[in-house]
Amino acid sequence: MAMTADAPTVAPTTTAESPTTTQPAVPDPGAPQVSPGTTFGAPWIRSTGDLAWRLVGIAAAVAVVFYVVGLVQLVFVALFLALVFTTVLLPLGDLYDRVMPRGLAMAASLLTAVLAVGGLVTYVVSSVVSRWDELATQFGTGLTDLAGLLTDIPALAGLGGPEEWLADGGAWLQENGGAYAGTAAESAGSIAEGATAVVLAIFCTVFFLTQGSRMWQWVLSMVPTDRHDRWQTAATAGWTAFSGFTRGMFFVALADGAMAGIFLSVVGVPLALPLSVVVFLGAFVPMIGPVAAIVVSVLVALAAKGPVLALVVLIGMVVVAQIDANVLQPLITGKQVSLHPVVMALVVAGGSVLGGLLGAVVAVPLTAVTWAVFSTLRRTTAAAQGTAVTHGAD
Repeated sequence: MAMTADAPTVAPTTTAESPTTTQPAVPDPGAPQVSPGTTFGAPWIRSTGDLAWRLVGIAAAVAVVFYVVGLVQLVFVALFLALVFTTVLLPLGDLYDRVMPRGLAMAASLLTAVLAVGGLVTYVVSSVVSRWDELATQFGTGLTDLAGLLTDIPALAGLGGPEEWLADGGAWLQENGGAYAGTAAESAGSIAEGATAVVLAIFCTVFFLTQGSRMWQWVLSMVPTDRHDRWQTAATAGWTAFSGFTRGMFFVALADGAMAGIFLSVVGVPLALPLSVVVFLGAFVPMIGPVAAIVVSVLVALAAKGPVLALVVLIGMVVVAQIDANVLQPLITGKQVSLHPVVMALVVAGGSVLGGLLGAVVAVPLTAVTWAVFSTLRRTTAAAQGTAVTHGAD
């Protein structure tokens, strides 16, 4: 029987692997037991703490901004005025741009604004000068009549006559002349700073009008490329809100001038039209401008018609000012900047407390720009997240 060599057979070897079982961790009996929702580490406490720290950070950032603005207040005012001038002149420059080069169109728009304001001021001054002699004579008569009315009041009869009032007033001025001289010097310094701010604002306005697009593109070049769209969208929203504020101020000033002109014409005050121009121009200077317009109107009424009509004009102009502050500005300006009238009133009050006159002036436009930028970025972020979710589902 023939023997054949068979190929060696290798039996497969299998290793029996026992399944790995993870034993649950045995809690340490000595460790403190944590009950979710009842300790310091509860979710609602952590979220409240995070929110509180965020609010503290925001408050600190706002305080730093106010501090820095206080240090460079002149520069801030000049930049704010330059943006206002640019907002007003840009549409006019775009209109001129259709028939002339861009740089010449913007220069023409600035020249037009200077001529318009100068023409209004010249009209008011020439109207008053042409009747100055008559008004001066009537003003003296009006003061005499006013003094007679005051001396007829029993409560004021014991204070003496007009001659005694003038004597007491002169003595008081002599005693306090030094203090008021220092105040006048400080006021002169403030006027010089204001003139410097206006000159700087005009200088910046020229470049904003002629090279604004290139300046913005330079700013965008400092930002990562993938964020250009977000920055552009936010800047457009902020500029639209700021433009709306400027347009609202113009409409409010126009309404104030119209109401004052109609009222002064009805009661028979001379120079009603020039006084309405004064009211129109004064509306662009919050708090100070309306008061100055009221004083000028009352003085003209006192000079022309006597103290009774001057009192009527005072009451009427105060009513016009209240309509401006409590009705027109919240409705017109608030609609332009998309802010509720209550929000505008609170913002102006807060700005006055924090920054005085400057704070009252810039509170509304800064709030409007901040809210517009925040709302726009929030919408774009929500839209981007929604698009990402939709693409993930597909």
